[in-house]
Amino acid sequence: MRVSVLGYGTVGVGVCEMLEKAEGLELRKVLVRPGKADKPFKVTSIEEICADPETDAVVEVMGGVEPAFSFVSAALRAGKHAVTSNKALVAAHGPELARLAAEKGVGFLFSAACGGAVPFLHNLALAAESDRIVSVGGILNGTTNFMLDAMQRRGMDYADALKEAQSLGYAEADPTADVSGLDALRKIMLGCAVAYDKLPCEGFSLEGIESVTADDVQHFRAKGLVLRLLVSGGLNERGTLYAFVQPCLLPASSPEASVLKNFNMAKYRGENAGDILFIGQGAGRYPTASAVLRDLSDIAHGRREMMKSSCVRVAADNSAVEKRYYVRLDAALSDCLPFAEKEIDGALARGVTKAIPVTEMHAKAKMLRERGAAVFFAAMEE
Repeated sequence: MRVSVLGYGTVGVGVCEMLEKAEGLELRKVLVRPGKADKPFKVTSIEEICADPETDAVVEVMGGVEPAFSFVSAALRAGKHAVTSNKALVAAHGPELARLAAEKGVGFLFSAACGGAVPFLHNLALAAESDRIVSVGGILNGTTNFMLDAMQRRGMDYADALKEAQSLGYAEADPTADVSGLDALRKIMLGCAVAYDKLPCEGFSLEGIESVTADDVQHFRAKGLVLRLLVSGGLNERGTLYAFVQPCLLPASSPEASVLKNFNMAKYRGENAGDILFIGQGAGRYPTASAVLRDLSDIAHGRREMMKSSCVRVAADNSAVEKRYYVRLDAALSDCLPFAEKEIDGALARGVTKAIPVTEMHAKAKMLRERGAAVFFAAMEE
């Protein structure tokens, strides 16, 4: 199968290098920016690739929603299979691209958009065909996992952990998408779409790691707890979809606590299979490129679909999921939360709430911050 690549950045270079060595796959053309076509196989026009009868499939590794959406749509309309590592693209336009691919009888796969080399979506799609998926989730952002691990095992503060993550290439110059939880949220959106044929597009509960401090970490460690940023998705007791991202405190013996540095741990629970876990590198040139080639091989062997053409957009409903929360906030405002246990230390209060809906905790934190309070919270995963 002959493949043209859209984008020649970090991942694009990795895909091209791997295509040169892959059995049954061949590099055809590479779309680059105007002025960058310094070799015969590089082109600057998507039309040239779409019109090329020798191109069987395109790989989109440009990032962003536009022009990626327009380019992938054009390739699908031209009868080319499409593979992407672009989670923002699939989160924004996955259903449209899935329907267009089905209409044209070509493949549209995107396992590289979630977990890098970790074969999470690949196996989740297969499992959903024969088992009822109870839940999906895990640690799906290597940047935040690296930072939390550095703070907890090496005693670093937040700023230094972020600076080191940036120096190692794990965090962008603007790390907002990672530390806010947005990157992880987009990945759980894709997991829900694959598992449940429903793409959550609003109603999210989203909390990142920006509020955690070195003092918080000392309190966790004294209690034998480990902090991780976890994503969660599934069908609640009402039959509606939940999807949220939040810091969580876990026992040191939990599987999540053993996931160190910038590794990911994606998981799903099947009604029959039970818990299935995948651990590996979640980002980087070659881990992501390897997932792209895995999708190309799947297409070459006849697999066409990861998100069904029947996938619909829905609002997430997190009100039926309840958690106990560890909270640190200003002592003067501690009566705003239903604490089951609480300690006052000067101007700060720390404690654990009664079980409350996820939506309520996130709404309370937002309200308190709007009043100028400094708040940190994490779900107790017991």
